[in-house]
Amino acid sequence: MGYQGKMWQSGLDMAFPGRMIMIRVFIVMLRLVWLFIHLMANILYFVLDTIHTLHSYLISSGILNKYKDLDLTKLQHLAIVVESQEAYDIERIVKLLFWLSDIGVKHICLYDMDGVLKKSKKIILEDMGSRLWHLEGDKVGLCPDPNQMTLEFTSISDGKEGITKAASFLCKKYLDDSALGEQDKPIFTEENMGKALEAVGLGGPQPNLLLVYGPVRCHLGFPAWRMPYTEIV
Repeated sequence: MGYQGKMWQSGLDMAFPGRMIMIRVFIVMLRLVWLFIHLMANILYFVLDTIHTLHSYLISSGILNKYKDLDLTKLQHLAIVVESQEAYDIERIVKLLFWLSDIGVKHICLYDMDGVLKKSKKIILEDMGSRLWHLEGDKVGLCPDPNQMTLEFTSISDGKEGITKAASFLCKKYLDDSALGEQDKPIFTEENMGKALEAVGLGGPQPNLLLVYGPVRCHLGFPAWRMPYTEIV
């Protein structure tokens, strides 16, 4: 605004002093409304968080009867994604595994990006004791005792390694087929990729449910080909 404009605006303010007062009152009212909405939102989230905490306590203490007998027939495989910093709290991880074992979950895949859980595998297996029959690289169906848990440890390196090995397998297969004259050009479909991952031993079962523990709301690099229809919570 130029000098003349400022003089014109100043003249209006002097001619209509009530105008400035109304504008300031309006701005103050807007701020008060915003602060009130912000306060109501904070109260709402605090109440919801309190209800959620109380509900979780009632479930864990066994007071709510409807959670005592859970139908886990559809939960054939559970995946747990833990943020790497929280993965160092092995005591809480073992406590979670004990709780899952108590409610009847049989097949669990533990994942963190940096492989912290994989490095702590020996400690976890010792703490789980007789509850666990650890399988790694074998089919889950080979577990001799259906009452025990199967546990798998993965990290982001498994995902990268899986893609690399599967791509190498597909490339070799294409070259072999081309040498025999059975295939003129490469055809890489989702089914081909799935078979290649299984062939290199990194396919793995598809979890029905994936639980993410940590501040980030994503799967943190969990192998995408293993969760096309997985529910993420």
